[in-house]
Amino acid sequence: MKIVISPAKSLDFETKTPTDNYTEGLFMHEAEKLNAVLKKKTPKKLSALMSISLKLGELNWQRNQDWQLPFTSVNAKQAVFSFNGDVYHGLDAYSLSIDKIEQLQNKLKILSGQYGLLKPLDLIQPYRLEMGTKLKVGRRGNLYQYWGDKITKQLNLELSDDELFINLASNEYFKVIKPKLLKVPVITPIFKDYKNGTLKVISFFAKKARGLMVRYIIDNNIETVEGLKGFNYEGYAFDANLSLTNELVFTR
Repeated sequence: MKIVISPAKSLDFETKTPTDNYTEGLFMHEAEKLNAVLKKKTPKKLSALMSISLKLGELNWQRNQDWQLPFTSVNAKQAVFSFNGDVYHGLDAYSLSIDKIEQLQNKLKILSGQYGLLKPLDLIQPYRLEMGTKLKVGRRGNLYQYWGDKITKQLNLELSDDELFINLASNEYFKVIKPKLLKVPVITPIFKDYKNGTLKVISFFAKKARGLMVRYIIDNNIETVEGLKGFNYEGYAFDANLSLTNELVFTR
């Protein structure tokens, strides 16, 4: 099984990690080229490009200036312990045992505007570059064009012919993958909550649920669609009536 998730805007480079093991990202050359473009942009231009405050523009300008290779355990941190958003609160990688972290390393892929495709223990340095950012790089007008087929081709290299591929990423990030070129079908879990008597996807809860699903898969060594349907963390349950072959709906 392979799983893809989105990164997070919030970062934590202070908390000590439960393992010193780390790996190197596959697309560091591409990441370096992106950084070279970003380094030339002023805080004001970064603010406009990313629709963020000038204060955040200044923070990310400094991050871009400080970004440099090679990454080491001194100047960088493993990706899964660096991202600090709702998905990662659901996953709670800090509480995983070492053997479960190894399983996570083999199954999970993190999509990233800056780094393309990350394994959990790949080192990263602080950045902000969402996949939907209209950053022009050479002749390419945005990051979807910049990454092109690279991420899809890499996933195909790592996927076995009959392996499950689980999409737990946001629409913004999953759009960088080209499902028609993948060697296996995509299965997308969807999480809905009742609000005012109506079932709907509520962003905050759905993001956390994606992380909870990753944790459920790792906790229970899930390898089948039937196993996925057993997901029951924090009150969710599989709804067969709302689900399709490649869309598994969980409600609470």
